[in-house]
Amino acid sequence: MTSTEWTAEASGTGGYADVNGINLYYERHGAGRPLILLHGGLGSGEMFGPVLTQLAAAHEVITVDLQGHGRTADIDRPITLDDMAADIAALIDHLGLDRPDVVGYSLGGGVAMHVAANHPAHVGKLVLASVYLTPDAVYPELRAMQGQVNAAAAEYMVDTPMYQLYQKVAPRPEDFPRLLDKIGAWMMQSFDYTDKLRGLAVPTMIVGADADQVPPSVFAEMFTLLDGGQRDGGWTNEGRPAGGHALAVLPGLTHYSIFASPLFGTAVLSFLAS
Repeated sequence: MTSTEWTAEASGTGGYADVNGINLYYERHGAGRPLILLHGGLGSGEMFGPVLTQLAAAHEVITVDLQGHGRTADIDRPITLDDMAADIAALIDHLGLDRPDVVGYSLGGGVAMHVAANHPAHVGKLVLASVYLTPDAVYPELRAMQGQVNAAAAEYMVDTPMYQLYQKVAPRPEDFPRLLDKIGAWMMQSFDYTDKLRGLAVPTMIVGADADQVPPSVFAEMFTLLDGGQRDGGWTNEGRPAGGHALAVLPGLTHYSIFASPLFGTAVLSFLAS
């Protein structure tokens, strides 16, 4: 996506859910089997753009603005994947949904993984887009740039879609530097989600761009943890991973364009329909 704006063409019905001490904003689009769609860091549901329209043609898509993002005001707690996953599980209960599919990109993908790992009874199928399991997977030059994300960087981001969307929709636009501090602190933490991924009990698709923040081999290695890539799939799929898992590396895309690409929407719809 080359536009400097993050906008969604689909108009949905918005609302707030008071869960876990946070007033969580969500929007409902389309009709069909429910799908929770989780945005990346410094974004909100709008960033999915035309993909939201594509997915909503086949599903009821519920976008959620995560803690401190979009229309969800921040609260006095750090940004952690466990806490935000608990928020999503509570939202699923609040809305009375029966094991919706959960699709997450980047930060939202990390949240989605933790929803399925920590609250498996809440999830049908799972899509993890542009997610990695350890900080070491990231290209070193990018990792160095991530270490510079803090409140002081806000003045240099005024022309970015992240800043512009936040100023447009956030209940407290002046909180953007605070969000940068929290996201920066989260990105600098040491983590290893290998066991978290390996233990997933729901059908999961790993998705990445062929020019993502990590080498494409990282996504293949993640698929291996789910019993993928171990053998020939066979004429009748008898050799595919037993848990119904899948892998998609999408061509011609980057970490910064995959979430708005029709290729992403097509891959998601194909997996969820399988």
